[in-house]
This record gives sequence, structure tokens and C-alpha cells, in this order.
Amino acid sequence: MAAPLWQPSQERIDAANITRFMSFVNRRHGLDLDDYPALYDWSVAEIEAFWSAVWDFCRVIATDKGTVVLEPPGRFSSEQPPGARWFPDARLNFAENLLRYRDDQVALVSLLETGRRRTLSYGELYRKVAALAASLRAEGVRPGDRVAGFMPNISETVIAMLATASIGATWSSCSPDFGINGVMDRFGQIEPTVLFSADGYFYNGKTCDSLERLREIAGQITSLQRVVVVPLVEQAPALDGIPNAVLFDDYLTPDVTDLAFPGFAFDHPLYIMYSSGTTGMPKCIIHGAGGTLLQHLKEHQLLVDLHRSDVFFYFTTCGWMMWNWLVSGLASGATLVLYDGSPFARRGRVLLDAMDAEGISVFGASAKYFAALEKARQQPGERYELSRLRTVLSTGSPLAHESFEYIYREFKSDLCLSSISGGTDILSCFVGGSPILPVYKGEIQCRGLGMAVEIRDEEGRAVIGEKGELVCSRPFPCTPVGFWDDPASEKYRDAYFASWPDIWAHGDYGELTEHGGVIIHGRSDAVLNPGGVRIGTAEIYRQVEKLEDIQESIVIGQEWQDDVRVVLFVVPAQGVVLDDKLVGRIREVIRSNTTPRHVPAKIIAVADIPRTISGKIVELAVRNVVHGRPVKNTDALANPEALELYRDLPELKD
Repeated sequence: MAAPLWQPSQERIDAANITRFMSFVNRRHGLDLDDYPALYDWSVAEIEAFWSAVWDFCRVIATDKGTVVLEPPGRFSSEQPPGARWFPDARLNFAENLLRYRDDQVALVSLLETGRRRTLSYGELYRKVAALAASLRAEGVRPGDRVAGFMPNISETVIAMLATASIGATWSSCSPDFGINGVMDRFGQIEPTVLFSADGYFYNGKTCDSLERLREIAGQITSLQRVVVVPLVEQAPALDGIPNAVLFDDYLTPDVTDLAFPGFAFDHPLYIMYSSGTTGMPKCIIHGAGGTLLQHLKEHQLLVDLHRSDVFFYFTTCGWMMWNWLVSGLASGATLVLYDGSPFARRGRVLLDAMDAEGISVFGASAKYFAALEKARQQPGERYELSRLRTVLSTGSPLAHESFEYIYREFKSDLCLSSISGGTDILSCFVGGSPILPVYKGEIQCRGLGMAVEIRDEEGRAVIGEKGELVCSRPFPCTPVGFWDDPASEKYRDAYFASWPDIWAHGDYGELTEHGGVIIHGRSDAVLNPGGVRIGTAEIYRQVEKLEDIQESIVIGQEWQDDVRVVLFVVPAQGVVLDDKLVGRIREVIRSNTTPRHVPAKIIAVADIPRTISGKIVELAVRNVVHGRPVKNTDALANPEALELYRDLPELKD
């Protein structure tokens, strides 16, 4: 058995929230749980007792909890998904739980890549939300109405979301780098009443205007009654041509200092999130307030070990679910650091600078970010103190083995490195970290508490140590409450229950390890299948990332001669040419560390790789272009022009 990269000290284990939670459960139920595996097994065997314990331990604020935890049948139902209702008698307000603290501790630190910094205390945040909620009520916004944000990641976005949630309306957001069609594909479906937008944003040294697109968007969404504009790049932006527009500060109701929190049902619609939209119109996924709150409290307090004294950061935009996940950290009383701009500003050091300057204790970013730091030879541990840094989180794609080693070598040796994985579909994680478990190279530490995660082979059998489909066999509170415009639940059923009746299939290709950890090998729909052997794309990416001559890559399966052949596209590093010698090195690295089946039949240089606006590479879109199939909704891509680099390539004709 391989040695762990990190082991928690006994002092850290004793001080962890999850250790206190185990004692709480043991006292309540007369148990003797003493480690994570025992707690996990109990949490999925006794799901009602577990989630009730999370509710009480994390101190959910509600006017009524009710006596029923899970309404029959207590299982998923592919006939009428999800077929289980949590806490049906409960009444709560999501915003009240995130605004439970109203003191002078800093709640939000808002940073821009230009160096601008602003802060809001918990008390100031509460009063700002109260003033904005009063304005929304006066506008006629009511429970169930939609309020949208075309916003950068700044404090006004958080204020707008909380004000929306406080009155029972539903919040939906996308980042300001979306094109007009991308915004309309999303907000055009849900018909918001109020739209928040900044006048622009800063990225990679450039000032980007939002008002021109905002004029067209606001003109097309006929449901809009009000457009609220945050001045970010101009002190007094011109609002001409934007119907019913007003500046943010002018919209706030003056002299309002208190906020009412009516109680709503556990599954009351809180957020509308969107699928990537690269294979069709984005699906509008509706998430309930109670399930989101309970799951995020569990993950933050029990898996991340978030405390009131923590400074919590995740690099994200408002178009990625990690923004929603980060903001829920307010319910635990932590200080949140918001950042908007390029993560590689200031010679790649802007986020590293913030670690020391803000005293960040929990730092999160994408796996791609850490890989890029390593290729840039950044050595944070030598340049920075990192004295408060305790936990590093990574998601977005599988974290490579080499990135695990890099973080422990170049950041610091004593930290919990938690790779986490879940998705927009559940607004949270199926698998993640734990402060009381060791960290093994290339592995996610554990399955999430209360999440009955299994890996199933092609015959539907649960397996360990073999690759297969990641599924969840028992209900959990953060399942979507529905899809927009899906009255018969057909989209919902096709998305999660098409593979196995009454079993949630998430679409990830993974593996359970002997340590109780998890390895994600890629998305199931991107799995390669040469000669009938299933290969996860992450297995190939891991090898290519070792090569300094390659900046990044994307791999697909091309239909060829009644089979599938592996095709690898690479972006060479600056000044590097993909010649026969480099092709040979790539093939040798892949062959020697995997199997001959993994070795690409074709390796082709390209100038760019298409990505979604949240930064994920789009293997399916590239595969469609290679096969001459249409790619729908290219506005979901940050660089749709890159797709043309893959069309009608002569190298793929033989």
C-alpha cells in the first residue's frame, strides 16, 4: 500500500468539527463511531437520522423543522423523479441562515485584478441586504419570481442574491463574459423580473464593457421590470438605451435597517443553474433552499472543517456553481474572499499574494490552475509565509498525481489537500475531503457523508478497485427539485435515471480505491473506447501534463474503420514545434505509464483548445466537429472560434 502524502495530527483530529459531530451522534443514538469509515457507513445506512443530526449540529435556523425527515417512498423514483421529499413540514429562509451573524467581523473581502479592495462586515452586509430587499419588494418581486445577475464576482452580487432569497424569489446568474446569445439561452428561458449587471469588468489587463450587451439583453427579455447597474469601471456610467435602468446605490431603499425572513418550504426554489449548453439548449436546473443549505453546511463544516475564524477563498465566476458553494460559507460565519479577474494577473501571483495579504486559511481553485502554477515554476512556499493556510481545495477536473506532489512540495507540507468532485446538477459534491483522513497521491479522500456513492460496472454490479459509472443509490437532500419547463419530468429522468431504474447516474467514470478514496477518470460521455476497452480521458491528460514542452491538450475518440481510435490534440509550449521526436516522447510517456491502448493513434498540434466560460475543456464539442456534426450553442464557449481549428483536418483523413 502506498504511503500517504499527508497524515492529520492527533491535535488536528481532536479539534475538527467532524470529531465533535461524531460525539454528538454517539450521544444521540447510543453509538460508538470513532473514525470516518464508521461514520460514513452509518450516514448512508441511516440517512434520515444522519441528515436530522446535520440539521441540529449545524444549527439550521427555521420556524419549523417538522417531525418527518423523509417522505415515502424514501428512495429515488425514475417514474416521478426524484421520488423523495426531505423535511416536508419544515419552514426556513435561506438568507436568514447566511445572515445569522450581524457583528463587526468582516464577511466579504472583494478584490479586483486592478488591486482595488473593499470589505463589508457582517453587520454592514445585513443592512445592505435589508435595503435592497425593501426595494425588490417595492418593485413587486414576490416568492417564485426570478431575479438574475449578469455580474462579476463582487460583493454586490452576494447582496443581490441574499436580498432575492430573503423574499423567496429565485436567483440565477451568469458571468459577464457570456455573449448575448449565451445569456438569452439562459435568462430568456426563465423570464426574470429584475436583472442586475455591472457596467463592465477587468480581465487580463483589459477593461471590458458590459453595457452594450446589456442594452440588447434588456431589450429582448420582455419580462424585465427593472435593470440595476453597478458602477465598477466608471463612476457614473451612461444608462441611456437600457429600459427601466437605475444605479445600484440609487436603487437601495434608504433608512431600512431591518429585514423580515418569511419561512418557506424546504424545497422552495432558491437557485436556477444551467448545464453547459454545448450539446443543445442549456437545461435550467432548479435547486431548493433547504437541500442547498443543509448540504453546504455539511460540506463546509464537516468535510472542509470551516470555522468562524477562517478566511475562505475559491477562485470562481458567478457562472460556475462554485460561486454558490463559496457564498454559503457565510452560514458558518467565515470571512469570504471574492476575486474577479484573471487568476494569472500580476505575473501569475495575484491569488498567491492574496493568500498572505488576506490570511487565507482555506484556498480553492481548479486543477488546471495548480497545473499552470507548476509549469510556470511558481514556488509559493519560498516567496510567501502561508502561515494561516490549512486546507487547499481543487475541482473542475481531476487533480493530477504530479499536482498533489507539487502542492506538498512547493506550498507547504502540513495541509489537507482535498480534491472534490460533484457538479452543477447537485450544487455540491459526491466525493471530497476530510480533515481526519490521510491524503494519497492522485486520490480524492472519501465519499461524502450521507451520499451513497457506488461505482458500477457495465453489468450494474457495485465494484471496488475497478473502473465504472459513479452512481448514488439512495436519496440525498440536494437533488434538484426539478427542471424548468419540464412538467412531466422527462428531462430530469433522461438526465439522471436513464441508465438504471431508481439509481442516480451522475455521468462520471470513476473508481473506488483500497483506501476508501475515489479516482475520477473523466466524464462518462467522453470515455474513449478503442477496441472495446474503456479509457478515461484523465488517464491520458495526466501523462501529457508531465511534459514541459506541452502547454495543454485535449483527447477524443474518432470513429475509424468500424472502431474508435484515440486522437490527441496538443498546444505546444511557446517556441516549441511538434516534430517527430516530440511525438515519439509523448507516445513513450503514455505507453510506459499506462497501456498500449492509451497511446494515441494521432497526435496533432493546435493553436487553442475550446473551453466553456467556466474553464472546462469541451471534448464532446471537438468530437462533433471532427465528425462533421453540428455544435449547438457555441455561445456557451469562452473561445468558440477555436472549434474551427479541428474542422476537416487532413491528418484525420488517413
